Amino acid sequence: MRAPRTGWRSPEDIGGEDTLARMIYGAHVIVYSKDAEADRAFFKDVLKYECVDAGHGWLIFALPPAEVAVHPSDENDVHELFLMCDDVHALIAEIKKANVECSPIDEQRWGSITRLTLPSGGKLGIYQPKHPSPLKGGAT
Repeated sequence: MRAPRTGWRSPEDIGGEDTLARMIYGAHVIVYSKDAEADRAFFKDVLKYECVDAGHGWLIFALPPAEVAVHPSDENDVHELFLMCDDVHALIAEIKKANVECSPIDEQRWGSITRLTLPSGGKLGIYQPKHPSPLKGGAT
């Protein structure tokens, strides 16, 4: 089952046979891990993301709809991954039931951020946006 595409514009909505919007239909995010098997189990068993086995236990997970922001930087090729939620406090309370540690909430102008610790020890950012989102309407 696919995640709902609230606010997402399908290629049919955009129109045109040869548009880039018609060619690019999603994003593939890679999380590098010192214990990929444990982190895959976390995505499957704790976050409950649907997945397919691409072969030899190599799981690829469906993600919720996504948005991308381009920030100014002194360097290229610096990227971050944050999962988004509607209520970061409720998410932290729920994820702690699975013995997952989260950092204290960092309040920023644009969102409330926590970082959860994956089984590998890696960190995964989660935030509750305070800014408008194209996923919730208002896209131009």
